Amino acid sequence: MRIEKIMIKIYHNPRCGKSREGLELVEKSGKAFEVVKYLTDVPSFEELQTIIKLLGIAPIELVRQKEDVWVKNFKGKEVSDEAIIKIMIENPILIERPIVINGNKAVIGRPPEKILDIV
Repeated sequence: MRIEKIMIKIYHNPRCGKSREGLELVEKSGKAFEVVKYLTDVPSFEELQTIIKLLGIAPIELVRQKEDVWVKNFKGKEVSDEAIIKIMIENPILIERPIVINGNKAVIGRPPEKILDIV
């Protein structure tokens, strides 16, 4: 019989203070985890769909809507959910952070303390 360890995954941007705070909380949990630096290891379409489903949100709620890329190119335009996911893949800076997944639970760590609910 093989026992699987539940692996925590954090989608992290090292340049973001909130993301660094979130990573610190995950580290302090003492549990095994994986860090995904999503700016360079960009999630696939399917991965983002899964994250959105786990979060229980609409794709637009995962977008950092104050980022220049969004404001200049997409603000005020009608964009489909599928297109929003593709836009996040093409511009990963638009993905809200940090995202922490633990099994079938996920949170956006804003504020970072929300992470404590699932680790």
